[in-house]
Amino acid sequence: MITADVKSNFSRYSSWIKRMGTDSRMLATHVSLFTGLFVCWQRSGFQIPFTITRKTLMAYSRIASIATYHKCIKELDELGYIRYQPSYHPRLGSLVWLPKNG
Repeated sequence: MITADVKSNFSRYSSWIKRMGTDSRMLATHVSLFTGLFVCWQRSGFQIPFTITRKTLMAYSRIASIATYHKCIKELDELGYIRYQPSYHPRLGSLVWLPKNG
């Protein structure tokens, strides 16, 4: 059974994707990476913040280039789609916050 909180989180995701669709700065790689972030958030039980690893996100988003990954995650942070705190530790993972509004 899907709870109201889970429905709300999927509704937020839908709002974010709609916003990206109207933002001329967004490319398919940004949307793909954001979708990977949503999957990681879902797997964390919708905790805020949640941890991510570059390896996992690159696999989910099908981004093959480390440079593209870093460019896109930095731009998502700069444009307000996420708040990103890199850890620079190979095993700990970085922290991500998703905004409350789409």
